Amino acid sequence: MRADARKNRDHLLAAAGTAITEQGVDVSMRDIARRADVGLATLLRHFPTREALLDALLRTSFEQLTAKADTLEKSSSPGDALAAWLRDCVAWTTEFRGAITLMAAAIEDTESALHASCVTLRAAGARLLTRAQDAGAARTDIDGADLFALVAALAWLGDQPSLAPRADHLFDVVAGTILTAPGRANPA
Repeated sequence: MRADARKNRDHLLAAAGTAITEQGVDVSMRDIARRADVGLATLLRHFPTREALLDALLRTSFEQLTAKADTLEKSSSPGDALAAWLRDCVAWTTEFRGAITLMAAAIEDTESALHASCVTLRAAGARLLTRAQDAGAARTDIDGADLFALVAALAWLGDQPSLAPRADHLFDVVAGTILTAPGRANPA
């Protein structure tokens, strides 16, 4: 990709990121184009569908969360690694309001532009969960799909104005339920 095309694409992604953070993933493509100070046709030339735009925008974050799982796996105890990754994943999904609904749908839809990224992210969490289970630090009656569902539930809590003040406490309750090792660090 030419340098100027890359710069224009990055500018569109930055505008989309700001718009989604403020208004959620249902923000209109027209609003994103306006925010980027370009015409809708320019935005659609780079990203022909909302899903293509979201895939480009979210893929970087998914890759960062997946890399974080790899780092935590090498540098932290199994329970602490799982708790830290879970907290980061929930925080990210709360930042991009509405993204968790798209992610949950994309996991099941192999034709979705977001499918591969979401599956990779879920696999990273499942790997941390399995490691914690093998070490006796996490309950064994849940799997990666359950963990992903818990991320979705915790993200939903953070997105509800009346429940947002309790989201951190409820995260600690859920993490404390998942993590079982008596000597583990506090997940908070």
